[in-house]
Amino acid sequence: MTALMDGIKTNNFVVIGRAGMDMYPDPPGTATEDAETMTAALGGSSANIAAGICKLGGRAALVTRVSDDSVGRFCVKQLNKYGVDATHVTPVGGEFRNSLAVYETRVQDHQTVIYRNGAADFQMDESDVNAVDYAAYGALITAGTVFAAEPSRTATFHAFDLARAAGLPIVFDVDYRPYSWPSPQVASDVLSAAAEKSDMIVGNDEEFGFMAGGIDKGLDKARELSQTTAALVVYKMGHLGAITFADGQEIRTGIYPVEALKPTGAGDSFMAGFVTSIANGHDLKTSLLRGSACASITVSRPGCAPAMADTPTLEQFLADHTGPTNA
Repeated sequence: MTALMDGIKTNNFVVIGRAGMDMYPDPPGTATEDAETMTAALGGSSANIAAGICKLGGRAALVTRVSDDSVGRFCVKQLNKYGVDATHVTPVGGEFRNSLAVYETRVQDHQTVIYRNGAADFQMDESDVNAVDYAAYGALITAGTVFAAEPSRTATFHAFDLARAAGLPIVFDVDYRPYSWPSPQVASDVLSAAAEKSDMIVGNDEEFGFMAGGIDKGLDKARELSQTTAALVVYKMGHLGAITFADGQEIRTGIYPVEALKPTGAGDSFMAGFVTSIANGHDLKTSLLRGSACASITVSRPGCAPAMADTPTLEQFLADHTGPTNA
């Protein structure tokens, strides 16, 4: 646990995984088929986490591949705008394309359409992760999508080994997206292997249940990982809050209720808020609650990376809300 916290407290992260383009109809509430105006923004779980960290005063470098075209260049420019180090974001040519997410800023009848065929980020290989100086960072963060295809899968496991050799703790957001995987069985096996190599694991009840072979077994799976391989495990339960396993304790935390505009982006912003709060000296429970507040802020505003809180926004939100729900 000490090594994990010490790494996070550097507030300097190497993040592995995709950057993509998000598009959403304006104004909020508009169905995609009725759209006349669309907004483009940075997307992709790992890119969102990195952007969120930077908006909250931390440092983050992203390692991935983007398409060698205007959309890939858009993603790099967006990363630069948020202060994310894009030194290790490498363009790949041919027919590989950046992922594209088209989603709506509404909760009722929400629609999201994901384009992931021939995804550029899956072309990240061992040469990309070998180029990183892991000793320059405090911790490695990744999200589960990187493991869904080769050569990205092998490259990321290799990055885990390189990070471990450099003394970095590994932070893993399960982030299971069925559409990216060849089969549920492959996903379960690979995500479980990644979890067993990680110092900190964050996932929701469905994701832990998926790895365990049934949602009713998910909580026991999270508890088991905390007792065997991981120093800290966060088991998220949506509106019911979260249970965090650390140092033999089970910490229950609630959420900050808001009027949500959309269901997307909460997990990425939680991660960014949680790790930067630890880095800024907050205790574990307070950091979990600040991560929860970041998630609530993001779902209450349009976009994902654009909706994520900066430090003044987070502090104002906490000042305006008397406290989270009871877990």
